[in-house]
Amino acid sequence: MSIVIPVYQGERTLTGVLDEIEPLTRLSITPDGYSFQVEEVLLVFDHGPDDSASIIRSITERFPFARGIWLSKNFGQHAATLAGMASSGGDWIVTLDEDGQHDPRAIGGMLDTAMREQASVVYAKPTNPAPHGPVRNAASKTAKYLLTKLSGTGAAADYQSYRLMLGNIGRSVAAYAGSGVYLDVAIGWVASRVTTSPVELREEGERSSGYSARRLFSHFWRMILTTGTRGLRIVSGLGVIFAVIGVIFAIVIFIQRLAGDIAIQGWASLSVLVLLSAGFILFSLGIIAEYIGINVNMAMGKPPYLITTDPADGPLGRTRKAAK
Repeated sequence: MSIVIPVYQGERTLTGVLDEIEPLTRLSITPDGYSFQVEEVLLVFDHGPDDSASIIRSITERFPFARGIWLSKNFGQHAATLAGMASSGGDWIVTLDEDGQHDPRAIGGMLDTAMREQASVVYAKPTNPAPHGPVRNAASKTAKYLLTKLSGTGAAADYQSYRLMLGNIGRSVAAYAGSGVYLDVAIGWVASRVTTSPVELREEGERSSGYSARRLFSHFWRMILTTGTRGLRIVSGLGVIFAVIGVIFAIVIFIQRLAGDIAIQGWASLSVLVLLSAGFILFSLGIIAEYIGINVNMAMGKPPYLITTDPADGPLGRTRKAAK
């Protein structure tokens, strides 16, 4: 099993997280009796404002299972997570935060859920309110609600940075995901079954949040843009609707003009021209939106297919065997 931790501002908290992970590097047993062992922890340095680089170096000297992944500059949490996933080698990949909010002891329960439900991806489902302010918590719920509606999948409401997934799924996503893609959306493109496991979130460690209001909005907007082409389909549908309405109103105005109900000279012809032109423009935009949607999927790296192994021969097909 591989654990990926994107590191941006972990100077005060990262060592404590590794101390909690260290017992899991020995053979462990889940509540349902499955055995697993953490073989590597990948610390992805994302060029934060503190001295996390020195902490990563000291951790890799102290813990032989820890390895630093050094990005060339700050790319953001999702890109850093993808870099760690691409560098992993375990049958399972766990991603968690650097701030101590995610308890590594919950990994066993998440693995049990994956085996019980034969799920390729398991998200931690908080059993307590997120340890943020009420405004940020409300904004997070609203964002996930909108994402659920736009993506057409209920899994969007369960997105968390604490996840467990099959190694081949994670590495495949890291290989094809385009720049700027929202990680969980990309995972949903290829994961056959996504579920959740109850986990209690802890208070963040002694550090300020790395997300300002502007960065949170940027994060939300990227999430919306990478949900797929449903937003463009809405534009396409509106174009057709307004085009039809324009034609209907043009016919009505033309009939009124013939019946003599319109006395103002030129008003009927001008109204018909505007309605038909607007309808044609919106209908054309709808067609253009369909073509843009195809290119958006290609640019984000959405694959037409993904070849994997027989589930019975992979980690999900094992019975009480070690999960690497």
